[in-house]
Amino acid sequence: MSSKEISISGTDYTITLTDQLVNQVNNLKALYSAAYEDPESFEQVSSEISNAINEIASQAEPPVSDDDLDGFIQEIIRVVDKKAEEIKEELEGKSSVKPKKESKTAKPQKSKK
Repeated sequence: MSSKEISISGTDYTITLTDQLVNQVNNLKALYSAAYEDPESFEQVSSEISNAINEIASQAEPPVSDDDLDGFIQEIIRVVDKKAEEIKEELEGKSSVKPKKESKTAKPQKSKK
């Protein structure tokens, strides 16, 4: 877990990037996608979107003002996406570098006399 400071309209908000927060942000992105892909479903998912936004914003200190809410959510999505990309690169870097195997030297065979 790490804390992140987000500045919106001159106000600095601090939020801790927990697994729960990352899951909430990813859920919000999925809801946005669902509403975008099927505009008729927007009414159905709009309350879920609102709930997800409020849950995410409630984890910030100080409380996010209504005026800053849109910018805050956009920024926290960027932060979570960037963090996911960093983790992906780290994992790919580790998997592409294979550990060196120690070369085994052949033991000289004893000659039988």
